[in-house]
Amino acid sequence: MTNSVAPHILMLDDDAAICELVAEYLGNNEMRVTCVHTGSAMFAALEAHAVDLVLLDLKLPGEDGLQLARQVRERATVPIILLTGRNEEADRVMGLELGADDYVTKPFSPRELLARVRAVLRRYQVQATLPERDGSRRAFRFSGWELNLRTRRLTAPDGTVVELSNGEFSLLNALCRSPQRVLSRDQLLSLSRLHEAEVYDRSIDVQIRRLRVKMEQDATAPKLIVTERGAGYRLASDVDTLF
Repeated sequence: MTNSVAPHILMLDDDAAICELVAEYLGNNEMRVTCVHTGSAMFAALEAHAVDLVLLDLKLPGEDGLQLARQVRERATVPIILLTGRNEEADRVMGLELGADDYVTKPFSPRELLARVRAVLRRYQVQATLPERDGSRRAFRFSGWELNLRTRRLTAPDGTVVELSNGEFSLLNALCRSPQRVLSRDQLLSLSRLHEAEVYDRSIDVQIRRLRVKMEQDATAPKLIVTERGAGYRLASDVDTLF
């Protein structure tokens, strides 16, 4: 099973050739790239996916790139790298003042873009180790899995989407918030209580069994959601939190 999920880069650019070049180069360097060509498509992707970084071209036909950057920053803490022309210094300054993290001047080399993407992602990973900003989490990633808290969607290491009941989602969410920590059945019930009532009606053990069937290679010998005999359950994986 894969140990990590490739960073997901969302690129907004109306030039299909540039999008294809960037997607191929970053893809060859262990990143996933989703390319869109309009602001509305970008916001739809941000709602549907846990995005690690946005590449945003400021010069789009019929759209204000700076306004789009402002709207992204108002909605999420996802890092932004602007793609600008050589003579757009004022736009670059304005973009940085709006909260963009960096910019790359067109035409750019894929190697330079990769270096800047990696640098910005590293900075955000450091910030993620600081005290949590409760309520601002977007997703949990662990052992190749991704639990998107906005769409309530669980994605397997091979990219397939695993359907979860309300109770299963609530329990997995609780386990992800306390990785490597043993949680008793009472604690799991309490931690899940704010989300869905389904957990009340069925035992924690039944819900855990169902999660194992969906997530473990062998549900009878679980390695991810393990039983601590007489104590409870533990998510036996480190968890990265995406804000």
